[in-house]
Amino acid sequence: MNSIKSAVFGLLLVTACAASCKRDGSKTATLDPASATSVKAQLDVLRDSVEIKWRTMTESDDQKIGVTRLLLQELQKQPGANVAQLQSLTKANNRLKALRYDQQTMASSDLIDRYDAAQDSLLHALYPIAAPEGAAPTENARNFVEGLQQLDDGVVGFRVQYDRAAKQYNNYLKLHQDKVQSLGGKYSELKPLPLFELSQ
Repeated sequence: MNSIKSAVFGLLLVTACAASCKRDGSKTATLDPASATSVKAQLDVLRDSVEIKWRTMTESDDQKIGVTRLLLQELQKQPGANVAQLQSLTKANNRLKALRYDQQTMASSDLIDRYDAAQDSLLHALYPIAAPEGAAPTENARNFVEGLQQLDDGVVGFRVQYDRAAKQYNNYLKLHQDKVQSLGGKYSELKPLPLFELSQ
């Protein structure tokens, strides 16, 4: 009887061990960081992070263009406004989106510089009109000016966050280039993303 119990216990022990080993093996295969599936999943996560940072940055810039438009409209309502000058600034503001770089064209730092120069030039011309000696003609104008200044101050921070996400993506892409190429399709055409920071 004891020998039967021992045999059954031994069989159960072997079965449990086998099941445990099988579970561990499948778990290892699923989480293997070097597998093509895992590389694809991680690459997608990193790319999504880049897209979120880009979208947040461009939405902030869109908001800055929108607030500038509202400020210009507010100023045109004021007595004695130089309508021709304000309309000229409105046209410059309306052209900004067409001048703006994208994630690929920003590889040319000249395009970034051109866009920044166009927007800075507009704001530098607008602030003295909107708030001469710091005194805006209306509460709305003052709020718009303060909003623009806050949005302008956030530009560098957004670019730093984008660069951080893009670097992580680029580094991962470089580290697992062979696996990425083996995925085929759109993955075989992936290239490192340009950064805002200047090359040393």
